Amino acid sequence: MLAISPHCDDAVFACGERLGAQPGALVVTVFAGDPPSGAPLTSWDRDCGFRASADVMPRRREEDRRAFAALGVRGEWLAFRDSQYGDSPATHEVASALDALIVRELPRQVCFPLGLFHSDHTLVSEAALSLVPLHPETAWCAYEDALYRSLDDAVEERVDTLRRRGFVLRAGTRPSALAAMRRKRTAIACYRSQLRGLHTPQRLGHRDALAPETYWSVKA
Repeated sequence: MLAISPHCDDAVFACGERLGAQPGALVVTVFAGDPPSGAPLTSWDRDCGFRASADVMPRRREEDRRAFAALGVRGEWLAFRDSQYGDSPATHEVASALDALIVRELPRQVCFPLGLFHSDHTLVSEAALSLVPLHPETAWCAYEDALYRSLDDAVEERVDTLRRRGFVLRAGTRPSALAAMRRKRTAIACYRSQLRGLHTPQRLGHRDALAPETYWSVKA
């Protein structure tokens, strides 16, 4: 299994139980590049407890490593930058990097974000969707983006959009085993900076990450 994560934490929050059931699975985090040298600290990074922009991504990648170790999976980090640090890459650039990983790893299944609310999530989702017709032998599934899936009509509107574009989507919820839930909770706790930011005023918290995981099989 190859799981595509827009940012450090997204795949674990959205499909940590599924990952924990597949030892050796690979999680690739797309927007894991460092901010530009000398960039000012963003308000989100400040809320997460950071004091300098240079400290942010090394610590977040380390949080990823600890979470992946708790789940028994591997990690890989691409150098694209989070949209809060400047211009986003083109969709085809991200698609090309992901395609190279698929060719190298030959996964039986690829899980990617449905692409809700956040521009980075949508970009990664679109990049993955562009690859679905190129790898018909692979089982593709979209995970509902944890936290954002709780926004009113977000899932329904995205699914309707993709169906109108010709994709075939079918929903399914995986039953949660107690051991898998415990592993996921342990992994989530590794993201100390993210959890701190999520629980600042006016933000969503992380309760939705503990709700049942929902996936959509995707075919071109």
